[in-house]
Amino acid sequence: MKFVEKLLNISKKNNSLLCVGLDTDIQKIPKFLLKEKDPIFEFNKRIIDSTFDLVCAYKPNSAFYEALGIKGWESLKKTVDYISKDIIIILDAKRGDIGNTARMYAKAIFDELNMDGVTLNPYLGEDAVLPFLEYENKCSFILCLTSNKGAEDFQLQKINEKPLYEIVAEKVLNWNKKKNCGLVVGATYPEQLKKIREVAFDLPFLIPGVGAQGGEIESTVKYGTDKDGNLAIINSSRGVIYASQDFDFAEKAKQEARKLRDLINSFRVGA
Repeated sequence: MKFVEKLLNISKKNNSLLCVGLDTDIQKIPKFLLKEKDPIFEFNKRIIDSTFDLVCAYKPNSAFYEALGIKGWESLKKTVDYISKDIIIILDAKRGDIGNTARMYAKAIFDELNMDGVTLNPYLGEDAVLPFLEYENKCSFILCLTSNKGAEDFQLQKINEKPLYEIVAEKVLNWNKKKNCGLVVGATYPEQLKKIREVAFDLPFLIPGVGAQGGEIESTVKYGTDKDGNLAIINSSRGVIYASQDFDFAEKAKQEARKLRDLINSFRVGA
């Protein structure tokens, strides 16, 4: 199944554009979980059990698992295997290296971890992205305009009067021959989000920056979705998974996820 087809199916089934970021920090999970054999997986499992019918995707950030060594990778693999196969899973890894290395990254992420998507840095150009694009049913989300303040250092700079983020969006359209490219566009830059959607009207967008980073929901939905109110994966991490530090953390996460899903839908065409 093509990535976009899978995304549209789960968005319709759960009536959701919400993605929950599994940025699971051993220092921030409820302390009572530390007695578990695998506290990271146990935390993720309970978050997934409480939110699986409210999301279109989960997005584990690889850094939080890599930092724990082999045990972290084992927790990540168990988490991926536990998630229902009809839900999108995107590894936020921001990979970007020369073709030989990129091929190994793609194999690890798509073959070994069985992710549906990955985030990629386009700085090294097309040959660093192509090994990922060989996986026709996966999606490579290219960093276009990120949600952090430092995006201004490069991504908003102009080359021949055209901002770099727009050049990236146009380049990704050229790379999208197998219909397996997407863009990462931050909710913290709504006017630019609008412009990028006009340029890349048929690409899926992964949109971080709502919640803790201050992105505004109405403009994110209005400018980030396509004409049918789809093709946006709107991520919230800390605002959902750390809604409580107590025994009720999973229930609180569910409440926050439902609230955010419904708020997104209140501004969404066709929801």
